[in-house]
This record gives sequence, C-alpha cells and structure tokens, in this order.
Amino acid sequence: MLKKDLIAKNPLRILNQDAKGKQISQRMGLVMSRAGLGKTAILVQIALANILDGKKIIHVSIDQSLDKTKTWYDDIFKDLIGADHLENAASIAAEIMQHRMIMTFNVSSFNRPKLEERLNDLVQQDIFRPACMVIDGFDFTKASREELADLRELMEVMDLNIWFSAVSHREDERVSANGIPAPCHEVDDLFDTIMVIRPPAKDQLCNTLNIVKDSTGSGQAGKSLQMDPSSLIVQG
Repeated sequence: MLKKDLIAKNPLRILNQDAKGKQISQRMGLVMSRAGLGKTAILVQIALANILDGKKIIHVSIDQSLDKTKTWYDDIFKDLIGADHLENAASIAAEIMQHRMIMTFNVSSFNRPKLEERLNDLVQQDIFRPACMVIDGFDFTKASREELADLRELMEVMDLNIWFSAVSHREDERVSANGIPAPCHEVDDLFDTIMVIRPPAKDQLCNTLNIVKDSTGSGQAGKSLQMDPSSLIVQG
C-alpha cells in the first residue's frame, strides 16, 4: 500500500475540501456523542487526514495526558494501515510527528487568551504554523456562548479549521431545531459542520457517524458513515 492508498482509506478526507475541490481554510466543526462512542478517535482521524494532506495540526488536549494523546495517534495510524503493508511506513510515521503538535491544558487554565498566546509564540517565532486545530475535552456545559463566539473569532484571526468534541447525555432530551443535542443545542449556529455519533441500532454492530449539519460544501448533511466497532475507524 502506498501513501495515496492510506489517504484514500480515510473517508474523513472529504472534510478538507468543499464541493468544488477548493481547500477549506476556515471552519468551526463539532463531533458529539455520548461518552465512550469514539469522539477522540474521530478527531484524530480528522487530524491525520489533514496531516497526510500536507497540513500542520495542533491537538489541544484538555485534562488528558500527553502520552495518552500520543497513544491515540499511534493506535489509529496502525488501525488505518490494518493488515496491509505500507511502503515507507517509518517515514510516514515521522511525517505525522513532524506535522503534529500536542498541547495540554487543565480545565481551569483553558481559555482563548492563553491558547492564543501559545499559538502566536509558535507562529511568530516561525516554529509551527497550524492549518487545523482539534480541541478535545472542552466542557460545553460550563462554556458561555460568548466564550465559543470568542473561539470562532480566533478561528478567523488565525485562519484555522477548529474541531471540538462534546459529550451528550441520554437523559438530557433537549435538542435544537436542527437536531443538535444538548449541551450544544443553543450554540449550534456557531458551527459550520456538526457530526453526531450514534450507537448501533438493534441488530447492528457499528456506531454511525451522522453529518447533521454542514455549510461548507464538504460533507452532505444527512450523510451517514459506519465506524468499525473495535477500532472506531470510519468506513466509507
């Protein structure tokens, strides 16, 4: 298997371009599900799709260790390869490390000013200029609309794609008019793309990744993708 085949195996590569094949430089995206269904796995697959497309990404991990986040990338990369032999696997793995930077924050220390300060230090010193940032562990139950609007402004200022994960709860039945569950039901208009992971229906084995909203032209709203039940890899 060649690198181009590895790229083709990741259906989330469609999120890099709009319907006309133009690169999307700015987008605020969201992946939602109940706990344990694969939000982090989806964020890592989105990040890898960007890296293999030649872009640099920053993975912001809130209340999760650096080593645990690295393990997610190692495991997802191995699962994407699967049983196939990947030519130049070592150099591609090195490329992933060179194009990825992990930042860790405590819940109490994460906010736009601190994040922006660290990003500006990297960019202004010509150390690392990301095209995409994934933020895993952001607590939407405690975040105000103003905080999220502030992070959207950061997306515009830094010319980034930013992807968040959010935990929904079975017992909370609140939902927006567009079908976005709580706790994001009142801020769904701030996001360009929203995907929701659903558990297997009766007599099914796979979780389903549903594109509930997309205004960028990269993903068709209403489209569903299957996730391998053991590896959580998205399947075409």
